Amino acid sequence: MNARKRVVVAGTAFGRIYLQAIARAKADYELVGILSRGNAYSRACAVHYGVALYETVEQLPDTVDIACVVVRSGATGGPGSELAQALLRRGIHVLQEHPVHHREIAGCLQAARQGHAAYAVNTLYPNLLAVRRLLAVAAYLREQQGLAYIDASCNSQVAYPLLDILGRLAGGLRPWAFAAPAENLGAQPFTRLAASFAGVPISLRIQNQVHPRDPDNHSFLLHRIEVGCEAGVLSLADTHGPLLWNPRLHAPRDATDRLVMAGPGSERLAGPTLVTLDAHLPGSYHQVFNQAWPDAVVVALGELCRDIEVPERRLHSGRWATEVSMAWAEMNRLLGMPTLIEPAEPAALALTELQARADAVLAPCGDDTAQLLGALL
Repeated sequence: MNARKRVVVAGTAFGRIYLQAIARAKADYELVGILSRGNAYSRACAVHYGVALYETVEQLPDTVDIACVVVRSGATGGPGSELAQALLRRGIHVLQEHPVHHREIAGCLQAARQGHAAYAVNTLYPNLLAVRRLLAVAAYLREQQGLAYIDASCNSQVAYPLLDILGRLAGGLRPWAFAAPAENLGAQPFTRLAASFAGVPISLRIQNQVHPRDPDNHSFLLHRIEVGCEAGVLSLADTHGPLLWNPRLHAPRDATDRLVMAGPGSERLAGPTLVTLDAHLPGSYHQVFNQAWPDAVVVALGELCRDIEVPERRLHSGRWATEVSMAWAEMNRLLGMPTLIEPAEPAALALTELQARADAVLAPCGDDTAQLLGALL
């Protein structure tokens, strides 16, 4: 990367994450302003970071390189895409927070061409460290053996970035297809869909529920993903890790047609049944908000900077963003409107109690692995 890019952030709700990201990457980016309607929180943010507060695009100085638009797009009832287009026509490169409807993306790409600027949609979650590790290992599996299936679960609030992740896992989005949801029996929170990306069969479970006054809460999970291949199953237990590898159980048969469970010929059974591929276990949600998500924004900014420096990349970036949004719209047509729920604040359980219950369950005959293997011979 060349000289530090001068950045403004539009919006200070989720935009707080972007402000933290730029503060964490001072060697590459300089925060030079906040673009907001001027509410008290935005004014406080401007004071905290020691930058100017702007209320209109016209007020921005010509020295701004990048604008991070973290304002709701038309897809969720906000003016974010109109704001992005005004910035792009001024020649300011834009990183826009998802979700964005594909027709809005088309308008932004047209404005980007008019302003000779780069434009990208940030789906955030594919840039998380745990997800990038998932993608790296899955690319190796795809190269070596191909993928047999993908199984994924998420809340509908984060389904847009899930489709981005699935496309990357499969090696592409096209051709994609979604099958009508299976019938839910009873009050099940998840809706099941069958899908296919680039020829890879995908099973989806979407918690299509939302609290109308508290939409950012009440998800059972963010993302859980499983990728199967001939050699085993790669799993992302949670959006933030850990990444797990489960080698496939396969034992040879002897002359009597019995499975060879130990001794010669059973060497592949000597390894662990499950391996953690992450060097570090996931941290707290405080660390997610203050480190993991800002770091993911830095990765997205880095990709935008590569599009700035190599304009030939912009066509691919725009096409990918458009296809993710189109697939999301098609999936949403099948899912229908979310079910409205109004549960109380979820009760937390003490980790110490959960661990105590697990530790209380003992093996019936101890845990002497050598003795167990001897019994099988």
